[in-house]
Amino acid sequence: MEPLKAILVDDEFSSLQNLHQKLNEFCPDVKVVATAQKPEDAILLIQQHRPDVIFLDIEMPRMNGFRMLDELGEYDFDIIFTTAYNHYAVDAIRISAFDYLTKPIAIKDLQNAVERLIRQKKGKTKDQLDVLRQSFSPAKSQEEKIAIPTHDGLEFMQIKNIIHIESSSNYSKLFLTDGKSILVTRLLKEFEDILHSYNFFRIHNSHLINLSYVKKYIRGEGGQVIMQNGDVIDVSRRKKEEFLKIFSS
Repeated sequence: MEPLKAILVDDEFSSLQNLHQKLNEFCPDVKVVATAQKPEDAILLIQQHRPDVIFLDIEMPRMNGFRMLDELGEYDFDIIFTTAYNHYAVDAIRISAFDYLTKPIAIKDLQNAVERLIRQKKGKTKDQLDVLRQSFSPAKSQEEKIAIPTHDGLEFMQIKNIIHIESSSNYSKLFLTDGKSILVTRLLKEFEDILHSYNFFRIHNSHLINLSYVKKYIRGEGGQVIMQNGDVIDVSRRKKEEFLKIFSS
């Protein structure tokens, strides 16, 4: 297999150099064909080289990474975002199922991101960017979509179609309004982080529920909730007070 052609975009030269070096030394399946410190230069280089993937810094002066993608228009490549801190956009990146790396980038994290890139099927970047953009809206709505990583790629679904999510070891099982369920390669904690702003609540170590679909609460030590699809889920004792406060409001 030919190495993936990569372009690195970061306004900080030291970060650019560091990532370039790590890719050269530890990721033989990636070949860096160009680097850019200015988004304007990056756009020209991307048009010239037609890369398979770009490693894109989120926060750059004058034009951030997201605006650069808007300026670029139509394209066909994968994106791995990079950020120097727990950026405000990380939740949006997660909900759209893009990969991101936090600086300073650890070698193992970089290798894992490249491995995921090689395994996944291409062709979903535009849909992912649509999800990314809608998630920046300050008014969160369950009409918005989430990108769900499945065994054969990505599935895009409206958040309102998820009734509850159950932890299953290193996987999560989503129970949907159409009666189906799907097993996905994402931890429950990740779903909790992503969906907390969309009226989801973790009532138990193993369960995250969509509060919009709670039909009834049954009293008990922690109690139980009955969801609109008939599923009965335990409420942990430590979550009971917080849940009842939210539920009653």
